[in-house]
Amino acid sequence: MNPIKKLFDNIHPYVEEGGKFHAFRSLVDGFETFAFVPNTTSRVGSVNIHDAIDSKRIMSFVVIALLPALLFGMYNVGYQNALAAGGDLTDFWSLFLYGFLAVLPKILVSYIVGLGIEFVVAQWKNEEIQEGYLVSGIIIPMIIPVNTPLWILGLAVAFSVIFAKEIFGGTGMNIFNPALITRAFLFFSYPSAMTGDDTVWVAQESILGLGYNVPDTYTSATPLGEAAVDGFSGFSCETVCNAVTGLIPGSIGETSVIAIALGGLLLLWTGIASWKTMLSVFVGGGFMGWVLQATGATPMEWWHHFVVGGFAFGAVFMATDPVTSARTECGKYVYGFLIGVVAVLVRILNPGYPEGMMLAILLMNLFAPLVDYCFVQSNINKRAKRAAK
Repeated sequence: MNPIKKLFDNIHPYVEEGGKFHAFRSLVDGFETFAFVPNTTSRVGSVNIHDAIDSKRIMSFVVIALLPALLFGMYNVGYQNALAAGGDLTDFWSLFLYGFLAVLPKILVSYIVGLGIEFVVAQWKNEEIQEGYLVSGIIIPMIIPVNTPLWILGLAVAFSVIFAKEIFGGTGMNIFNPALITRAFLFFSYPSAMTGDDTVWVAQESILGLGYNVPDTYTSATPLGEAAVDGFSGFSCETVCNAVTGLIPGSIGETSVIAIALGGLLLLWTGIASWKTMLSVFVGGGFMGWVLQATGATPMEWWHHFVVGGFAFGAVFMATDPVTSARTECGKYVYGFLIGVVAVLVRILNPGYPEGMMLAILLMNLFAPLVDYCFVQSNINKRAKRAAK
């Protein structure tokens, strides 16, 4: 017998009902079902397909898909630090290790706070640990500036898990994407840490002898932020190339289009993410970008929206969230298209907030049930008419 499986079997009598450590039952169950595929299936009579592959397996694939963007983001953190300090840009491993040490505390805070709350709630409600935070916990550190204070991050995570998930009933019941609620909380509660002229997008202090100390007076802006200041006057070829590769200031995991695309391909290949939603976001963003450029509202090329800011990351990893997005097949087209449209509208027409992806997805999270209702009701009406003939 597998020694780890044997360990869990030996622990079970102590954490089951009436056991000495019953208070930790949900905690043990969460770790066991994460390590092993459950040997039980749904007992609900209306379920037609019984499968032991639970949603933890699906969430694990999403985490794997996020790794290219996360690992490149760690390297870029070190690269931007060295670039700002005029340091050595050729030592790959030193740059990566510095970024790893800078990002790791944020990942730990995200998981410790978020999973801690979920463990407590699960035990209180006598339910299994809900696995949705496996993905949210890694996305949250990837969509914030590297200099976001840990205490602010922990507060935002707690707010998101409690008020965007648990208050609605937990994973599968929430109407808003928890990771985006975390970012929205940071944006509105601590705007100086998320956007504005005084935002620092580059790590400023050395860590364990790695990296460089950047002057406190140093500030940096993302290419999208710089374009907003200049009236979206466009991007140079070098800026566009750097945005595609990811060697630009920005949120930790949102800079590299190539890394994001690798994760997106995995999600599409495994069938976890909907290609209809993903494609429609880019179609909607491209269409609105072209309209605004054609009408003279902006000189920015329509396709530039895809490679700067959080557009690509949002389209691949957050607009496709199966819980908060549209679920009807036709509704996915409308849902994704409107996200792209709203994101570009906010970027161009709201100079105070050049990044519109967060607001666009949250807005469409709210309207996703209405989109689905319209298509479902339309199908019901069509079938009723056919039945009446």
